[in-house]
Amino acid sequence: MTRSTSRATSRDVERRRDAQSYWLIGNRLTILANGQDTDGRYDLIEGRLPAGLQTPPHRHTRYAEQLYVVEGEITVWLEAERHVLRPGESITIPIGTVHVVGNPGDEPARSLVIASPSGFARLIEEAGTPAVGSAPPPPLPDDLEKFERAAAAAGDENLGQPGDLPAR
Repeated sequence: MTRSTSRATSRDVERRRDAQSYWLIGNRLTILANGQDTDGRYDLIEGRLPAGLQTPPHRHTRYAEQLYVVEGEITVWLEAERHVLRPGESITIPIGTVHVVGNPGDEPARSLVIASPSGFARLIEEAGTPAVGSAPPPPLPDDLEKFERAAAAAGDENLGQPGDLPAR
């Protein structure tokens, strides 16, 4: 087995100064790395979920999702199984798994999401509304037709409305 002796140098370290934030289904999502940055291997997204927010049931047919909770509490339903995640905990959502992500608490939550291979960042860029300063999110969703087109292009399937849970 050959062991690499290369070390990261200051030129290998990047800081994304142009990270763009978007509102999508009430979530403030900041793209920290996208497919261009990672040769299509993954996207890295920071998500801020307001209290009481819940995505509709959906599934990703082209990428898996890893969700890591930084602040607050996030509940994830995988199919009909409920998982409550607290800071420092994570969950993997395999490709094709029907799921819902929500923040049933009274405080906002913050997470990091890795989507692999890349695909989620493009959906956010195409369907999201640019977030400006501390302005509140637009109505849910801002443009349903645009969102549905971008979701279909990304291989995502929406299977209900916000507040619905995966079928048991």
